[in-house]
Amino acid sequence: MVRAGSDTQVGESKRSARLAGWTTPYQLLNDELVQRTDEGCDVPASLRDRIAHIDHNIDAWNLALIDPIYDELMSLPQDEDLASREPNDLQAIRKLRPDGPRTLSFNPTEDELIDKLHGAWTGRCVGCALGKPVEIMGFHRNSDGKPDGRAQIKQYLTNRNAWPLTDYFPGDDAGDGLILEYPKSQREHIRYMEPDDDINYSLIGLKVLEDFGPDFTWIDVAKTWLNCLPIRTICTAELQAILNFQQHDTHLSGHNPAVDPAWIRRYRNPYREWIGAQIRSDGFAFCCAGNPQLAAEFAWRDAHWTHERNGIYGEMMFAAIQAAAFAEPDPHRLIEIGLSEIPAECRLAQWVRRAVLWCGEYPEFESCMDRLEKELADMNPVHTINNAMICVVAMIYGEMDTAKTPAIAVMCGLDTDCNGATTGSIVGAASGRKAFNDKLAAPLNDEVRPNMLGFKQVKMRELAERSAALAYRWKA
Repeated sequence: MVRAGSDTQVGESKRSARLAGWTTPYQLLNDELVQRTDEGCDVPASLRDRIAHIDHNIDAWNLALIDPIYDELMSLPQDEDLASREPNDLQAIRKLRPDGPRTLSFNPTEDELIDKLHGAWTGRCVGCALGKPVEIMGFHRNSDGKPDGRAQIKQYLTNRNAWPLTDYFPGDDAGDGLILEYPKSQREHIRYMEPDDDINYSLIGLKVLEDFGPDFTWIDVAKTWLNCLPIRTICTAELQAILNFQQHDTHLSGHNPAVDPAWIRRYRNPYREWIGAQIRSDGFAFCCAGNPQLAAEFAWRDAHWTHERNGIYGEMMFAAIQAAAFAEPDPHRLIEIGLSEIPAECRLAQWVRRAVLWCGEYPEFESCMDRLEKELADMNPVHTINNAMICVVAMIYGEMDTAKTPAIAVMCGLDTDCNGATTGSIVGAASGRKAFNDKLAAPLNDEVRPNMLGFKQVKMRELAERSAALAYRWKA
C-alpha cells in the first residue's frame, strides 16, 4: 500500500534555497533515485528516463533542469507497509522492538570502569587507524561494477607478506600499483591517532554530554558541530543536514521552531540511510556503560536529524552493543541486545540476522563475505546495512579478540576505518585496556590529535576518566 503527502515531502522546493553540499546537484539526484527506490517507491519509467538523459557533464549544476525533477521524485508515494515497519520516531521504534535486557548488571569499581573505558577509547582509535590507509581501496569496484575492495586489500597485504592482517598496514612499494592513503597511520610512521571524522564524532558525543547532560537535544548536537567541526571534515548526510540546519538557525535569534528534524534530515539528503550516524554512537554509548536502552535513546537523539530509518537504527543498534559490551563479552548475545533496540522487521534487522546465520554456515570470514558481497553487490559501499553486517561478521569470526576482530573488519573491505573503529570500541569495552593487545595499542602512544575547534591533543586515559565521570552521573 502506498500513499503520498507525508509531512517530510510537503513543500520541499519552497522551504530552502537550492543546495549541493557534498556533490553536484546531478549526483544528488541520482543518489536520491536509489534512496527512493530503497524506500519502496514505484518510480515511473518516464521519470527514470528523464534522469538518465541528463548530461552529467554539461548539466551537473543545471538547477533549472534538475530541481523540478528532484521535487517530482520526492513527491512520489512511499511504500506505507515498509514505512510502518521502519518508523523514525523513538516511541514508534520502541513499540516494534523485540524483548531485551534494557539494562545489564554492571557494578565495577572506579578503577575497573576507567580500565574498561580506556579499552573502549583505545579500541576505537586502534580500529580506525588500522583501516584508515585502505578506506578508499575498500570502496573499489571492478569493471563490472561489483565490489572488489576486499580483494584489493588482500592482494596488497599478500604482496607484502602481511596477510592476514595482524599489524598496521606496511607502506612499502611492491610494484603492484596499489597505493595506501594516510602515511601517518601506516606501520612505519604511526605514532598517534591522527585526525579522522570517526574519532571527531566520538569526541563530539563526549562534549555534548559534558556540556548539556543527559537531557541534551538534537539542536545541542547541531550547534556543537557548528562550533567545533570544520566544514571540510563533514561528509555526505552530515554535510547536507548541517547545511539545512544552518539556513534556519541564526546567531542572534537562535533556532527557527518552524523547521523540524524531519525536514532537515530529508531535504536534498539522499544519504539518510548511509553509515554516517552509525559511526557516531561511541561517545554517547561509553557514558551509558551497562545501559543499552539509554545508549540507544542517546543515539536516536543524535541520529534522527541527519538520518532516517535504517540510518537511525544503525547508530541505535551499535550504541546498545557498545554499552552492553562493558558487561557482556559474548558476540552473539551482544548482537541480540543490539537488535532488541531497533524494529524487529526493519531491513537492517533482517540483514543482520542473515549475517549471523551465514557465520554459522561458513567456516571462515572470507566465504561469508563472498555471500554478503553477492547478496548486496549493488548497495553503496558506505550504506548502513552492509557495513553493519561486516561488523557482525568481524565480532563473530574475531571471537571478540582485540586484535583479530578489528583486523577482520578491515580485511572485509567497504568502509574500513569506520568498521574497524566500531568493532574496536566493542572489543575494547569488553576487554579493558589492561587486556588489550599492546602490539596494536602501543604504537598510538595513548594519544589522539583531532582537527577540531576547541579540541587539543589528548590522552585516551583522560577521555576514559571523563567518560567515567559522566557514567557515574546517570548510572542505571
